[in-house]
Amino acid sequence: MTMAMATGNLAAHDRQILAAVNGGASSLSFVGSGFIVLCYLLFKELRKFSFKLVFYLALSDMLCSFFSIIGDPSQGFFCYAQGYTTHFFCVASFLWTTTIAFTLHRTVVRHKTDVEDLESMFHLYVWGTSLVMTVIRSIGNDHGHLGVWCWEQRGQTGKVVHFITFYVPLWGAILFNGFTYFQVIRMLNNATRMAVGMSERGYQLDARADNMKALNRWGYYPLILIGSWAFGTINRVHDFIEPGHKIFWLSVLDVGMAALMGLFNSIAYGLNSSVRRAIYERLDLFWPEKLRRWFPCSSKSRGQQQESELVSLKIQDPQ
Repeated sequence: MTMAMATGNLAAHDRQILAAVNGGASSLSFVGSGFIVLCYLLFKELRKFSFKLVFYLALSDMLCSFFSIIGDPSQGFFCYAQGYTTHFFCVASFLWTTTIAFTLHRTVVRHKTDVEDLESMFHLYVWGTSLVMTVIRSIGNDHGHLGVWCWEQRGQTGKVVHFITFYVPLWGAILFNGFTYFQVIRMLNNATRMAVGMSERGYQLDARADNMKALNRWGYYPLILIGSWAFGTINRVHDFIEPGHKIFWLSVLDVGMAALMGLFNSIAYGLNSSVRRAIYERLDLFWPEKLRRWFPCSSKSRGQQQESELVSLKIQDPQ
């Protein structure tokens, strides 16, 4: 989807380079997101509501990466299917990040405990919006065959529709996530200062350290979408201004960073302390005795980490 837009008017050699970049980056995202999906299916202790949203995010990333790797199988039905499914699951991916941000905001800032009751609404919102955007995307498209990817949009109408159905909701999600995490971080900062003023020094240091870990991690979430799609957005705007001229290095960054979105999401959202602890506990079952002598405290120290950066935080009011 993004690759077809990035490769128009490029030489065959340049398109081959972009195809290699896309294949390599998408493969990394497929492996990373697939690993998170596998962890959710194998480890029962991870099947909490907070990580269930991460599972849906990883599943969307995995399918988006898979169909991106396929490229252009043939003209006709399979070509259309590849193009539409890539668009569908890429949109679903960044929409799932908004549900995670909403859940965290509702729990931390608004102190609500009904987020699990909203799961059906989340599915309707994500899959329904993705479907609508994908159907609208077909308006004005002239499905071409580049030899590497499906359906290049040659007409100006197709380019406008593509921008509206993908980049507009994308940057809407970025703004929503940024504003939401700003409020969550501000709330947690205020609670931390309040706790520091009322507690003993030892507890103060521990609480501040734990909260800073969470704040640092949450601060990266909006940056993932920005980093993944900033070059793609610039490339689309440049294509509007100079439709007959492609900048090769910008296309490389466009394709590469967009394809790495699944890997970035799997690291930031998926590899939290709960996942690492579940993996370490399984490894300990098969850990050779000789190696345990070298790392005697590894499991114990890891087991003392905070449960998850996405679990519901309980901020108590001072008495």
